[in-house]
Amino acid sequence: MKKKRLELINLMLSHSQTGAYTLVLGESDGKRRLPIIIGSFEAQAIVVELENMAPARPLTHDLFKNFAMSFEINIDEVVIYKLHEGIFFSKLICSSGEKQVEIDARTSDAVAMAVRFNCPIYTFENILSQAGVMVDEENEGAESSETEVTGQKEKERKPASRSKDKDLNNIPIDELQAMLQDAIDKEAYEKASLIRDELNRRKKSS
Repeated sequence: MKKKRLELINLMLSHSQTGAYTLVLGESDGKRRLPIIIGSFEAQAIVVELENMAPARPLTHDLFKNFAMSFEINIDEVVIYKLHEGIFFSKLICSSGEKQVEIDARTSDAVAMAVRFNCPIYTFENILSQAGVMVDEENEGAESSETEVTGQKEKERKPASRSKDKDLNNIPIDELQAMLQDAIDKEAYEKASLIRDELNRRKKSS
């Protein structure tokens, strides 16, 4: 069965489960989206890597990567291969020299590793047919669960970011950089993300 490549499209707070997040993967050559509910720890692990943050202590996924790289083990790809009773099953395709091994993993952990190894994520047509939602690019108000989720994310995050920006606007850059490092050291990644956004905004405007 031919594999379908997926891209990481979005990561947001879940509106259906308290304390959970919705990971949105999209087919690279189409308009279908695959929303997957994941835990807050796994969401944090994905965000930390995407934002290029450097925690004071390695997270579990960073430890796994360091361990694998020390023994010259690479993750070639991640495959979401089964959907059963609403649960996605994934595996890591790992290689070391000529040896290749498949390792079962939770999808959230698999994606967290994929972003660290910069490897592709795949699934199969039957899974996209069962759980995928179509996005109409010409009609953002279309009634699909994924569109509603991403639309809600924009409504919630943008005002919050603007509110935080007001607090950060008057802080000198050197202090912001110190605050950023302090937030990372304390593993306050949401705060660190806001500070980094403010620093990036100033770099672009200078």
